[in-house]
Amino acid sequence: MLASQQPLNQVQQIVVTENHAGQRVDNFLFTLLRGVPKSKLYRIIRKGELRVNKKRVDVSYRLVEGDTVRIPPLRYEEKEVPVKSSPGSRTLKNIEDSIVYEDDHLLIINKPSGIAVHGGSGISWGLIEALRQLRPYSPFLELVHRLDRDTSGCVMIAKKRSMLLHLHECLKTGNIQKNYFALVAGAWRGGKMVEAPLHKYVLPSGERMVKVVDDGKFAQTAVKILESYPQATLLQVSPLTGRTHQIRVHCAFMGHPILGDQKYGDSEKNHQAKAMGFTRLFLHAHQLTIELPNKSERLTVTCPMPSECQQFLAKLKSQT
Repeated sequence: MLASQQPLNQVQQIVVTENHAGQRVDNFLFTLLRGVPKSKLYRIIRKGELRVNKKRVDVSYRLVEGDTVRIPPLRYEEKEVPVKSSPGSRTLKNIEDSIVYEDDHLLIINKPSGIAVHGGSGISWGLIEALRQLRPYSPFLELVHRLDRDTSGCVMIAKKRSMLLHLHECLKTGNIQKNYFALVAGAWRGGKMVEAPLHKYVLPSGERMVKVVDDGKFAQTAVKILESYPQATLLQVSPLTGRTHQIRVHCAFMGHPILGDQKYGDSEKNHQAKAMGFTRLFLHAHQLTIELPNKSERLTVTCPMPSECQQFLAKLKSQT
């Protein structure tokens, strides 16, 4: 990932490459100068201390390949930039071993459950920060999409800005197929398609939640039963829209919450699963099918089901 290697108390001259062409200048600074308060970065733009090709620019200016960005010396007290923890060597090795696909433009990783895709909101680091630590000289590494912290499976990381923009457009138009494994409580009676509008809201505690409401945003999830157990059903679920917590809320709305879901699940069912040694959310992003630029065939990448999920299914099967 692009990162400043020069002391911040010196003038920096940065030549924009193709990876950042088209990016807003404020977002470029946030990427380059991670840790510097955003208020300071907005201030140097507003006061004209930051120059592009020796001229003042507005925060909305979009960079062009070959632009020269002059960043003035930045001075601030150390306490303004909080010291953050970073992933240990064992975690980094685990993440590196979880890469399931890579080419010059794209990287796909089988994200472990329990790791956020990015830091923030009390989380010091996430998957993208760990990858940037593993590859400090990579010119561009950006998340294409998000995956809940407790969900495991396929996460796309763009290595070129052109790929990032292409995949964002594919997500917007529904040209990326995503299949998940979900183990839900009870014998599934929700049919082959769940269509229920979703609305995001915030609890007084600050926790973000999603619920089904009549005037919410359109959301649609395709469902296929893979295997039935005495008190649970293994599903393949395919979100046809990309709403926050869509699969989890749709399953709960149909009366079949995902096992291990602490937000929308059944506490009694979760307790029973925990008693059997299963302590995570049983939701795994199993497969992605992607339309790549200038390629006639679509790319399909599969992330195998984690061993703890497989072992839990084996326990359930032994009870039949």
